[in-house]
Amino acid sequence: LTRGPLSRMVPIEAAAMEDRTVIEWDKDDLDAMGLLKVDVLGLGMLTAIRKALELVSLRRGFEFQMQDIPPEDPDTYAMICRADTVGVFQIESRAQMSMLPRLRPQCFYDLVIEVALVRPGPIQGGMVHPYLNRRQGKEAVTYPSAALEQALGRTLGVPVFQEQVMQVSILAAGFTPGEADGLRRAMAAWKRKGGLEKYYARIVDGMTARGYQKEFAVQIFEQIKGFSEYGFPESHAASFALLVYASCWLKQTEPAAFLAAMLNSQPLGFYSPSQLVQDARRHSVVVRAVDVMFSAWGATLEDLPHTPAVRLGLGLIAGLKRTSAERIVAARAQAPFDSAEDLSRRAQLAQVEMKLLAAADALASLSGHRRQQVWDAAALHAPPLLLRDAPVEEELLELPEAPEGEEIVFDYAALGLSLRRHPMALLRQRLNVMRFQSSQALRELPDGRLVRACGIVTLRQQPGTAKGVVFVSLEDEHGSVQVIVWKSVREQQRQALMNAKLLGVYGTWQREGEVRNLIAQRLVDLTPLLGRLAAPSRDFH
Repeated sequence: LTRGPLSRMVPIEAAAMEDRTVIEWDKDDLDAMGLLKVDVLGLGMLTAIRKALELVSLRRGFEFQMQDIPPEDPDTYAMICRADTVGVFQIESRAQMSMLPRLRPQCFYDLVIEVALVRPGPIQGGMVHPYLNRRQGKEAVTYPSAALEQALGRTLGVPVFQEQVMQVSILAAGFTPGEADGLRRAMAAWKRKGGLEKYYARIVDGMTARGYQKEFAVQIFEQIKGFSEYGFPESHAASFALLVYASCWLKQTEPAAFLAAMLNSQPLGFYSPSQLVQDARRHSVVVRAVDVMFSAWGATLEDLPHTPAVRLGLGLIAGLKRTSAERIVAARAQAPFDSAEDLSRRAQLAQVEMKLLAAADALASLSGHRRQQVWDAAALHAPPLLLRDAPVEEELLELPEAPEGEEIVFDYAALGLSLRRHPMALLRQRLNVMRFQSSQALRELPDGRLVRACGIVTLRQQPGTAKGVVFVSLEDEHGSVQVIVWKSVREQQRQALMNAKLLGVYGTWQREGEVRNLIAQRLVDLTPLLGRLAAPSRDFH
């Protein structure tokens, strides 16, 4: 990149993540300095797909590569149309999940359009609703001219990609290819430099002079301004759509391998390991607890080659070092452990490491329930070097098992997830008395019904394109509820909206086909009902 050290050209600082550095300047700074900028996308989903394919190969007994994924699989598209896309690439967000049942992708090119359509550019340019209306047959597909059908035919007359904007400028406004490329550059730089205004007269006058309505010409210019916010080239959208399809096929066809790969590729995506595990279990994937007798560092598949189960890895345990986990695996490979004391001695684990394992319920095969594990771990003081291999004989003390609520608290504190019941399941009886309905009960209610919902807040989002609207996702034991909080409600009830971990919502159920939302009217912070689960240990969502 440079003749000498990069640090002589630009300021470099340590990143938050270990062993990573960042350049302090952003892309606009680099542009102002005249320095070359090349985008190299390091997508976490590429890692997840590679790891999933390795697990699929292990299960099927032969090398299964990305090109072996069958194209245009109907079951995969059916899953996408249901917006059953937790964890997949690009179409897993709330906005995409709302779009999928409306657009209903049926082939690969539909995914290319989907990826490009839910972007600030097309949204601000007013292209989303016209495209959906035409796709759903609510609006006729028309073209201002035969020439523009050539540019817009593949997207039902609505410009979706950057290339189409350039084609329209050439075909309808008389731009040369060089001028169209200048327009593309101006679109990319408009937000920081301006410069699009000089194209207004060129575009509008050029189109009206060729017989197009001025209203249409102004609309095209507004769409160009929208693209300057963030529009996709078609090739970029197609590349992303390939990863969308591959991740969706894996989730649909090989859900256990997909879950294990996602857990082994963290951090990435919108969803925490807890949410990924819960979603997989709702899809009948068997997930087994972290256990020193079976777990590796990462998640693994068991019961191959039949319907596999996912064994959670030791890497989930808060505070446990990878080197310690590797010593456990190496010692276990020589011979199974017969007690916690045997594990501590042969894997050379200090008392603090044994306590971490016990807190995570990872000694269950050796010591039984968690309280017993913690007791056994606490008794294991590091012996002197000469006595390291000497067994210790002590009378067994049996402790009573902890109640389920306490176990769940410790699960989330140690692992960030629980395979026991969802916290909301413990509260369901109290919530029923308060007349809060579960996501399962809400699902089939008709449009316009007044309802109450309650769940753990997993997402708060206020997109720049949403005009002050806040979108909230609530999670319960059956799934999630998407809540729309209008600006007026947000301003009046900001404290409950922004601070609640457990949020109760009174509002109106909105249902359009498979798209369901709760329009909030009143918000209630019910966090105290969670008790110790609300403590700021490791977040329970």
